[in-house]
Amino acid sequence: MKWFEVVTLAVCVLVPTAHSQSKAWCYHLPSCNDTTWPTIFPEYCNGTRQSPIDIVSASATPNANLTEFTFVKYDDTSAMTSMTNTGDTVQVTLKSGVKISGGDLSEQYDSLQFHLHWGNGSSVPGSEHTVDGKRYPMELHIVNSKSSYNGNTNLAVKDSTGLSALGFFIEVREAPDSWHNLASYLPNITEKGQNVSIAAGFSLDDLLVGVDRTKYYRYLGSLTTPACQEAVVWTVFKEPIKVSKDLIDLFSTTLHFNDSSSPIMINVYRSLQPAQKVWTQSIKASASTTCFSLSLLLLSLVLGWSWS
Repeated sequence: MKWFEVVTLAVCVLVPTAHSQSKAWCYHLPSCNDTTWPTIFPEYCNGTRQSPIDIVSASATPNANLTEFTFVKYDDTSAMTSMTNTGDTVQVTLKSGVKISGGDLSEQYDSLQFHLHWGNGSSVPGSEHTVDGKRYPMELHIVNSKSSYNGNTNLAVKDSTGLSALGFFIEVREAPDSWHNLASYLPNITEKGQNVSIAAGFSLDDLLVGVDRTKYYRYLGSLTTPACQEAVVWTVFKEPIKVSKDLIDLFSTTLHFNDSSSPIMINVYRSLQPAQKVWTQSIKASASTTCFSLSLLLLSLVLGWSWS
């Protein structure tokens, strides 16, 4: 998940801190890649609640409070307003009014933007989180800020639950038309700072089609880029988004870190950080499973008596 600066507008918009931090950070140079972030930004990047992590599914603690989310205007086909090459990812800005609630969040959150992390095409996976050691080709992060902060992310990052991030893995499968539409804008933003408006016609729901959003992991973590503030309630969904190989490859062959003479944007993800406590939904036994278990118990008792 990206760190951001506040743009001087009536409403605060999130942009990666590479443009605002006095100290430079990067993914691709030895002097500023993620191995150096704890030194460059020691206040948070060297903290104890850092992201991303490897999620060990068998160790996830059941939590009955992890209910379904309510998604507001995720079906709005004009919710995505623009796409930007930030110099370290592709970021899509969302219009005002897109929100989430539920899911054991403390209040409603405003959905501000989403961005992606990837490796080197479909052959070198680049999701930030992993599950049981598996790294997916890409990961999409939808960034949300507590509605009570009215878009003021300076306040949100000072709150241990000020931000909520929705993480979606992306795997190689045939992609829906919405992803073809989204990827069609990439040739317009090949260089850092380039921005293109997104025409109405597809929604966030369209991009997330096929994902069961009732099944997810939850943990408390941080932003995954400097300054790595530990202010994020992470929700990582279990089912991946399906995107075709050619579209995944397009991200790592079209975009540059800076201008057209700079390296192609690849491996834009942070290394795994120390484990955190992870929660997930409680598993409810079905009636048939319960009956079967009781039958086995009775059978064992009968056999035990017959041999006594």
